[in-house]
Amino acid sequence: MKIIVDAAGGDYAPHEIVKGAIKAAQEYNDIEIALVGKKSLLHVLLGKQLKKLNISIIDASQVIEFHEHPMEAIRKKPNSSIVVGINQIKEGKGDAFVSAGNTGAVLCAALFSLGRIENIERPALASLVGLNRSSPAILLDAGANADCRPFHLLQFAELGNIYAKGVFGIEKPRIGLMSNGEEETKGNRLTLESHALLKKSNLNFIGNIEGNDLARGVADVIVTDGFTGNVIVKTVEGLGDSFIKLRQSKNSPHGNHRLQGRALLEDVGLGFLVKGMDFREYGGACLLGVKGNVIVSHGRSQATAIKNAIRLAKRTAEGNVCRLIWELNSNEQVI
Repeated sequence: MKIIVDAAGGDYAPHEIVKGAIKAAQEYNDIEIALVGKKSLLHVLLGKQLKKLNISIIDASQVIEFHEHPMEAIRKKPNSSIVVGINQIKEGKGDAFVSAGNTGAVLCAALFSLGRIENIERPALASLVGLNRSSPAILLDAGANADCRPFHLLQFAELGNIYAKGVFGIEKPRIGLMSNGEEETKGNRLTLESHALLKKSNLNFIGNIEGNDLARGVADVIVTDGFTGNVIVKTVEGLGDSFIKLRQSKNSPHGNHRLQGRALLEDVGLGFLVKGMDFREYGGACLLGVKGNVIVSHGRSQATAIKNAIRLAKRTAEGNVCRLIWELNSNEQVI
């Protein structure tokens, strides 16, 4: 198996990307990792590890920055690390692509170069929300589609169902629809009409769930539009950042107790939540519905997050998620 990694994308590229790739290569000796970026610089950063580990370099002289317009950037920069990396997947030279670069550019390049799986109208980003220690939930769409129709949410549920089975081994995933009330009469027009479609489907649809259900582990797959999903994911990340800062602080905010930050979190039972809300633990979100395995990592990803993103890419490729989605379409279960 070969994982293609964008070494030029992200706030800490290329140094932290290289470190993460080295960690992954040391831990997962059954995969090859190909780093895409400026060849001369990557040679220097890898040093002796290039010969010791199963890591190769693919030259890409251009970089798409975060401020650039996605579609314009992939057209103007055909030799960028994102475009070159995605093309490796298209040409069958890699099994999955990982990038912490411009998310819009990754999505555009994937759609433009790889294309959508037949009958999938809107590919979606599937992100893990780990507020429940025993059963983290897959949330989609996490930001690829801000405006959706009810049929799109039905397809998101189908995609999440396949992903939960193929990658996480959940035999009969519980599908929940994010709403502002558990009653099926609650929600806006999108939620009400999506509920009706999901109720008629063959999925294990458990009905509406609310924001306070995120930490209760009531659903394995949470379905919503990309606008709402992105707000949820970033809210969880923000809480995680706050707890991590508290854990790293020398003293708690309660000066009288002088309790260490880490000890405070353990004392109130929040230690596991910190790990669950830390985006570094899961590595990234998987773009479901395109003809290839694409993992979109956080722009702030450092070595640990990149290593875990490579692990997620490996599991996604091993789970044959793209083939399972294509087969579902062939059976006309998704129209």
